[in-house]
Amino acid sequence: MPGTDHADVKKAESRIADATVVGSGSWATAMAMVLTANGHRISWYIDRPEIFRHVRRYGRNPHYLPAVELDLSLINPSDDIHSATEASDVIILVTPAAYLKAALEQVENADLEGKTVCSGIKGIIPGDNCVTGEYLIRRYLIPDENIVIITGPSHAEEVAMEKLTYLTFASRNRERAASVASLYSNRWIITLISEDFIGTEYAAVMKNIYAIAAGIANGLAYGDNFIAVLLANAAGEMSRFVSAMSPLKREITESPYLGDLLVTGYSQFSRNRNLGFMIGKGYAVRNALLEMNQVAEGYFASLRIHEVNEKLQADIPIAETVYRILYANSNPVQELKSLSKKLK
Repeated sequence: MPGTDHADVKKAESRIADATVVGSGSWATAMAMVLTANGHRISWYIDRPEIFRHVRRYGRNPHYLPAVELDLSLINPSDDIHSATEASDVIILVTPAAYLKAALEQVENADLEGKTVCSGIKGIIPGDNCVTGEYLIRRYLIPDENIVIITGPSHAEEVAMEKLTYLTFASRNRERAASVASLYSNRWIITLISEDFIGTEYAAVMKNIYAIAAGIANGLAYGDNFIAVLLANAAGEMSRFVSAMSPLKREITESPYLGDLLVTGYSQFSRNRNLGFMIGKGYAVRNALLEMNQVAEGYFASLRIHEVNEKLQADIPIAETVYRILYANSNPVQELKSLSKKLK
């Protein structure tokens, strides 16, 4: 084609997928299932060799959501991060936060240049001690308008069972968020658009801390009455903290804030609640973490929120209580007793 660089043509031809999914866990599997159910072709980077081989051969993830049958006619499983990212202009990151740096270790800035980079990660990047959006901006120099945060009350297990789910797509660029949302929208995925790029991501991080608090209370035999008060107060804390971080107009009662808090605080699928429950039952924090076969994002989030709040000075006594239990070896019984006197 006259006036067209040959390298650009080759690059365009290599983009054979509507989206690239990065991750091998439950949420990555659920996203692969939703996107292909909607008829979209995906490239799926799977960094665990045994999962990669099993998906490629049998169309199932042997470790996460193994009952989900994946449509291999629409999926290109890959163990090469470069070919996976090259295959699409939409990159969807859904690794646990603790493993994101390892998954992207071989990725250069140029690999993500001009692409829409989405994060379904609700956690803190250890070492860098920041949320995913911040990490992408700092490490890969991605403009914030190219980033879309995927959030909302959405356990992978229920998404895979086609239970009605509301997902929020947050970006400084509404058109970009809407474009990504269109990949997901179907009869059981309701999509919402938000410009609260910072608030939704930090709210998604904070709700994991509050779910740990709810789990500790449950493990200590506090009843539903108390846990309802605990989570109601947690919603107020979340509102104060995200407003201090980003003073936009937002309704904390909407699904990416209160909805995500409630599902994580109450659900049987919540790994953060389960972590808290074990601590409430007497497990040492380290032993409870070792017992879990999935990452509880609230553990890392607690440290990050505590450090950020040393500057913000927002009133967040529940989050500070969890921090002391997790990082200062504080007694859960005494901490919950003291906290109960501060709730309204």
